[in-house]
Amino acid sequence: MAVPGATGAAGARESALAFELKVPFPSSLLARIALGSLSPDPEPRKGGITKELTVTDDTLRVRWKADEARILRVSINSFLEHLSLVVETMDLFGPPIA
Repeated sequence: MAVPGATGAAGARESALAFELKVPFPSSLLARIALGSLSPDPEPRKGGITKELTVTDDTLRVRWKADEARILRVSINSFLEHLSLVVETMDLFGPPIA
């Protein structure tokens, strides 16, 4: 699957899958706000998948590792829905006042 701005690759084990998404923001502050808004959402399933969020400069980076493609797909779709809501909210309220 080729998605601009996203990279995915098979993990070290045959059954492990990995996917990475890099989301650029207009500033590092907005990237950190997105990180803070999206980090509290733990994966609903215990085991089988992990998700790591980090910010470097103005880019939010999300890395998933999963045992099954279906679990990975559901987690990515859910994250993208939440990300869309965060970005829409940022647009509505405008840039933060420093």
